[in-house]
Amino acid sequence: SMRQVAEMAGVSKANIYHHFESKQALYIAVLRSSVTETHEILEPLADSTESFESRLKRFLQAHLSQIFKHSQNSRLILREAMSQDEGQAKTLADKVVGENFRLLIALLREAQTAGVIKPEADPVLCATLLVGSNVFFFQAQNVMKHISEVTFANDLEVYSNGIVDMVLNGILNHADNTRAGK
Repeated sequence: SMRQVAEMAGVSKANIYHHFESKQALYIAVLRSSVTETHEILEPLADSTESFESRLKRFLQAHLSQIFKHSQNSRLILREAMSQDEGQAKTLADKVVGENFRLLIALLREAQTAGVIKPEADPVLCATLLVGSNVFFFQAQNVMKHISEVTFANDLEVYSNGIVDMVLNGILNHADNTRAGK
């Protein structure tokens, strides 16, 4: 209850309602706070002089670090994302994760305009792959670290760099002009 929240925060219930119109508004503010640092990482990447690959690696590793740093809120965001409540999903997109996702898409589009990314690549799909790979890693890391072949389970940098390499360079051997399976 808001009374319990006020007690735990050491403030009056009226003080909370002064800042937040409802318990839902407070909840969204808490979720939003966990993605603020990712926003602070993403925003300056557009004006950086470092290579696109370096910027992407830096973002992906920082994003993954933030997911783990705010693991409880990350789980809440994922729970909301998995719910069937369309209104809550829209709120999550509009007020919590959408802005950061759009910044990542803009970074990818900028690279595409500069000719770094091929014209037929979909920046939205690429952003989805990058964020999705981090979300999966966060959800499955506890299991992955028990699979002996998964040597990167405890190394966010190795994982992030590998994902960026796969997204940017693919997995096909370009020295061989034939497609796999043909």
